[in-house]
Formats: sequence, C-alpha cells, structure tokens
Amino acid sequence: MSSACVPTHPESLGLAQAGARAGATSPQPAKGADRPPSPPTPPRRRFRVEGADLSASVSVFLIALPLSLGIALATGAPLQAGLVAAAVGGLVAGRLGGCPLQVSGPAAGLTVVTADLIHRYGWRATCGITVLAGLAQLGLGCLRVARTALAVSPAVVHGMLAGIGITIAVAQLHIVLGGNPQSSVLANVRALPAQLANVHPAAVTMSALTLALLFGWPRIPGRAGRLLHTVPAALVAVAGATATASLTGLALPRVDLPSWSSHALAGLPEGPVLGIVAAVLTTTLVCSVQSLLGAVAVDKLVAGRPGPQSRVGRSDLDRELLGQGAANIVSGALGGLPVAGVAVRSSANVQSGAVSRNSTMLHGVFVVVAALLMVPVLDLIPLASLAALVMAVGIQMVSLHHIRTVTRHREVAVYVVTTLGVVVLGVLEGVLLGVAVAVAVALHRLARTRITHEEKGGVHRVHVRGQLTFLAVPRLSRALHLVPQGAHAVVELDGSFMDHAAYESLRDWRRAHTAQGGSAELTGCRVGVRSPGYDRVPDEDGREPRASHGREPGLAQGPGLGRSGLARWDGDRADGAGHELARGISAFQRDTAPLVREELARLAREGQRPSQLFLTCADSRLVTSMITSSGPGDLFVVRNVGNLVPLPGEENGDDSVSAAIEYAVDVLKVRSITVCGHSGCGAMQALLSSGSGGGRSPLGRWLRHGLPSLARLADDGWPGVRLAGRAAADTAERLCLTNVVQQLEHLRAHDSVARALAAGELELHGMYFHVGEAQAYLLRRTEGEEEGEVFEGVPGAEELRSPA
Repeated sequence: MSSACVPTHPESLGLAQAGARAGATSPQPAKGADRPPSPPTPPRRRFRVEGADLSASVSVFLIALPLSLGIALATGAPLQAGLVAAAVGGLVAGRLGGCPLQVSGPAAGLTVVTADLIHRYGWRATCGITVLAGLAQLGLGCLRVARTALAVSPAVVHGMLAGIGITIAVAQLHIVLGGNPQSSVLANVRALPAQLANVHPAAVTMSALTLALLFGWPRIPGRAGRLLHTVPAALVAVAGATATASLTGLALPRVDLPSWSSHALAGLPEGPVLGIVAAVLTTTLVCSVQSLLGAVAVDKLVAGRPGPQSRVGRSDLDRELLGQGAANIVSGALGGLPVAGVAVRSSANVQSGAVSRNSTMLHGVFVVVAALLMVPVLDLIPLASLAALVMAVGIQMVSLHHIRTVTRHREVAVYVVTTLGVVVLGVLEGVLLGVAVAVAVALHRLARTRITHEEKGGVHRVHVRGQLTFLAVPRLSRALHLVPQGAHAVVELDGSFMDHAAYESLRDWRRAHTAQGGSAELTGCRVGVRSPGYDRVPDEDGREPRASHGREPGLAQGPGLGRSGLARWDGDRADGAGHELARGISAFQRDTAPLVREELARLAREGQRPSQLFLTCADSRLVTSMITSSGPGDLFVVRNVGNLVPLPGEENGDDSVSAAIEYAVDVLKVRSITVCGHSGCGAMQALLSSGSGGGRSPLGRWLRHGLPSLARLADDGWPGVRLAGRAAADTAERLCLTNVVQQLEHLRAHDSVARALAAGELELHGMYFHVGEAQAYLLRRTEGEEEGEVFEGVPGAEELRSPA
C-alpha cells in the first residue's frame, strides 16, 4: 500500500474523489511467487457492469427512444436515422469519448442544420456530409484544440441554441396542428394563419395530451409522485398519446418505419464545392461546440451530485472530440443523423446515478434491440405526439436563465443578434454575426473609460472606471492637471487593465506633482490589475521603493484580498498595520461588498450549508478560498498551528477541534473532510528541532499532538510520500506530507467521523499545498505504480507519487 498526491485544479477538490478512501488495503503477492502477478483490476473493470449503470441506462433509453424519432421527424430524415444515430452515439461515442457520463445521439441543436442540408442536397448526401464532419472533428481532436471552442462567448452559444429552438418550435407547430412545415422559419410564420384556419382536431388533441403529460407528470405530488417520477415524462407523454390514439381509433398520421433492408446509406455529396465545405464546417461547429459544452456541464453535474462521487474523473475534451468524430463517421456511413452530446439524456444519466461509461453504452444496446424488435409498437406512435415533444424541447432551448445571465453581464446585444441571425439567415451565419458583435462589444469595453475629478475636504480625487489604455491617456491627463500644485491627490483605479502608455502618464504626472510639493496616492485597483512595471513605481527622488516584509514594492495587501486585491503606490514607506487594515476594509466595502451582498443575504436567511470541512494550518500564506476556488458558504474551515487533529481524550483541556469536527459532521452534515498541509510549515520545523514537541508553553503543549507524525516519519516501514521524479526536498517536507496522512488517521478515531464513514455518508481527503509552486495536490492511496490516473493534473505540474 502506498500513498500518492495528484496535482489538481482547485475546483477539482471534491470532484475527483474516487479511490481516495484511506482505509483501503493493497493486496499482497502470493507466497512463493517468482514475480508479481499482472494487475487483475483492468480486465474486471472492463466487463463488470454496476447496478447503478444498468438502471441509469434504462432511464436514458426510455428518454432517447421517443426523442430520437421526434428529432428525425423534425429534420425530414427517415425515422430510422434517429435510431441509428442514438445507437451509434451510445456505443461509439460512449466507448471512445472523453466524457464517460455524457450521452450522445441525435440532438435538437442539430435539427435546423440537418433539415437545411436535406432540403439542399438530399438525404444520402447529408449522410456523406456527416461523415466529412466527423473526419474534421478527428482532425481537430488530433490538433488538441478542443478547449478553444470554450473561448466562444456564452452569449453566442445561448443565442445559437435559442435561435435553433425557435426554428424547431415554429416548424413543429404545423405538424401539431395537423399540417406540414415549410422550408424556412419565415415561410412557416407566413403560412401559420392558413394552418390555424385548417386545424386537424385529432392531431391537436394528441398533441395537447402529449404536452399535458410531459409537463404534468413531473409535478405529481407526494410519495406516489416520487415513485412515478422514475419513469421519464417524455416516455409517459408519447406512450399515453399512443395508447389513447389506438384505443379511440383516431385517424391521423403515424410513425412508418420501413424495412431495414431498404434503409439508405451515405452517398457522395454533389454540388458547389464552397457550399459543401460550408455545410461540413457548420455541422462540425455545431456538433463540436454542443458536445464540448455538454461535457463541461456534465462535470458540474457530477460535482454537485450528493453522496460519494463516482470513479469518473474530469472530462478529457480532446478525447471527447475524437469520440464524437468517430461517432459521426459511423453514423453517417450507416445512414444516421449527425451525433452530438445531448443535455437532456446526459443529465438524466448523471441524476440516475451512473458511475461509468457502461451506462451510455448499454443505452445504445437497448436502442439497437428496440429498432430490431419493437417496430410494430413504434409504428403506432402518432406523428403529432412526436412533434409536440420536439416542439416542447425547442421552446425550452430559449432559456430564461440564459437570458437573465446575459442581461446581468450586459451581453443582450450579442444574444439577440445571434438568435435573429440563426432564425433568419441560418446557424453558421447567425454564429458568425454573434461572434462579430461579441468582439465589437469587447473592444468597446476595452476602450471605454470614465474619468472624473472632484475636490472634497481639500483632497482632489481622480476616479478612473474601466480599462486604462492609451486611448484614455488624453482624458486622464486633462483630469490630472485639474489638481492644483501642492495639493493632496488620490487617484482611484477601478478596472482590470492598464497599458504601458497609461502607466507612464501616471508615473510622469506623479513625479512632477510631488516635485512641486504635492502628494499623490494611487489606490482602489480591482482584483487582477496588472501592468508593465506596476510593482516598480519610483518614489519622489526616482529611487526604486524598498520591499516591506517580503511584499512587492509599493503594494499594499488588504485582508482577504492578497497581492491582487488592493494596490497603491506609497512612495517611500508602508503605512501602519492599522491603517493598512482600514484600507483593506474600505476596498472591500467599495469593490467587493456590492458583488456578494445578495449571496450573503441569502446565506443569512437560510443558514450555512457547507459541503466540506476544511482543516488546515493557520499559516498566513494559505488562503483557503483562493486555493479551492470557493466562496461564502462553501467550506466550514478550521485552522490551527500545524493542521493537527488531537486524538479523542488527548485534547488537554482544548476541545475546539473535536467540537468543530462533531458540529460539521453531526449538525452540518458535511460530505467530506479535507486535511490540508503545506510546504515550509513552521510547526513541523519546530517538531523536527525539538524532537519531542515538548515544552511547557502553550505552543509546546499543542505540538505534542504532532508527535505521532514524527514517529511515523522515523518508522523504517513507512514508505513516505514522494514527488514524481524526485524525493521530497528535505526532511521537513517529508514530515509535512506524513503529517497529513497521520491526521487523517486521527480523524477516523473520532466517533462522529467513524459513524459517518461506516454509513457511507462521509469521505476523507488529504491535500498538500506547495507554497513556492502555487500548486495543490490531492493525497490518495494506490495499490501500486500501475494504477490508472484518476484526477486531471495542472498542465506542466509534477505529479506526486509514493513508492510501491
């Protein structure tokens, strides 16, 4: 048995938790064996199907079956094409993709693109274009550019989906009313009055019943409702309409699945080369963006899932792109619709408790079985019911949550232009228009700067809002020259960027102003402000300012904000600690409080509900919210010297740590406890120096709780924890790492922790933060060097491992 620390992104804390049970033991080799046997774990994992995966696959299948038929109907493709795409998405993308819990298949976001391709080139040529799009995705995956797709403005993506949703809803409305859709949105809108005058009563009745069941089923209250909700609403809606239409003998169009022997396969597209290239690029773009954003969304769903996390790590986006490309090649070649990650099915898969890619693949197997054996049943489904189902999906793609988000970020123009462009011109044209508007908005924000001057109480304040670039230098100079000679001036910078021209303008003005007997102070920079020479502003006599207590020259640190929180030029020396604290509080009230006030008010009303207890050292260099990317209400934090956990009964009159553990586990019901050590820990260095942790001082008595860590380090049988490629830097670092392991064992001795662990309601994690490298590592147990890597590491970071 050995331990390993794996570098991780801060937000991965609490995500990548599988295999972290510190109580696991490693198998010992059989006596008399000549050599260690090959690890048997991979073969068992390959063929074993968890019960959670089986139940999740059934739920996803029941959702996918009616939706696949409905999307095929909406595109005008053969209905079998939807089943082919669903099966291939489950089997090929599910097996090869980089997001194991994402379910792929025919997606509503591709409906408009596919319908347009079928209208222009015919069905077999559309299948050929799907194959070419898959090849393009393979190329992009090999180039490892998957994360580039995430650089697209969310307003563009949301606008694209909203435009596609509107197009779908308007087209399917004609089938709901008993008619046939036209080739474009504008044509469908123009034809709508005539369609309303010629309504088909049977089709409207089945559509209304489908929608009523679809939206009413999840709202059934009580215990019966909780039981019934295990059956997907989409299946209930279509099954209810089908049963009603069959029992009443209504005459209306139904699904007609021809024989598979007459199923059309892919053909070579014919037409203008530029048109075909544009079609391939459009299909590639929509499939890729939807799949990659879906993979990121699945990661978030897995992170928020209650209870112990699955063994699935974070998504490999480049591999996901390769898997999607392979699926599109196979689907197109077999005469199926284009394939992409589907949000509805993926969320159902996660919420149903799936723990591996087996659930996705099994759902594909079930689709194949249904396509071969359930054709007589599928032929009973009314087309109006499928159209109503897809119309509801289209309406839901115009998300009010997305609209509120883009409004809050002042990107409504991008959203509206993209949506209208997709509706009127097409998907590719709408996306290009949206990107152009997003770039224009970004440039406008970069260039827009508001500069004001006011005099109050003899102090002249120049307030700069926005990015300070060379474009704003003339206005900045005019405002600065309004400050009289010899006056005290305060320049407040409220932005996130300052270029070299603006920096030099401020520096030159400051030199001239102080040379004439005045004083100048620059303050109020928002988080993340960086500029050339920002930390090296000369004082009045032109000398470089001295650093104070290891900080960058002239940089004041507000409490809780750190190096990037509150910046100022102080000229020669730092103010007193009390004045600096006041500055930090002032900066918080001015800059941060307005942003968090609503969330803190909610927490004040509802009380705290943290998911984790985070026990770490009191060292000032450890900012827990920074290294875990957490916010108010996320972590219940306990800090002490040396991140020590006294054993029960050995607190020596100080029960504060034990009380915090009991409160977190029994009252707050946290799902995990993390013990976080760090490099350069003064408590560990003191233990090494004294050798006994003794002493009659309070500090000496407290450090006695670290003696078991010291003893463990001295144990010849303890393999320790090693850094990949090198041993620990020194004995102090070895002790820091060993101490985390030891304190985790102390945690298990506490009654509340032991009960929660036995009930499967709690997980324990070790963490190590290397201060000099700004790198967090998760501690995990391994059964040998060959165990598969579970967590995603920070690019360029070293992986911590222990000897076998």
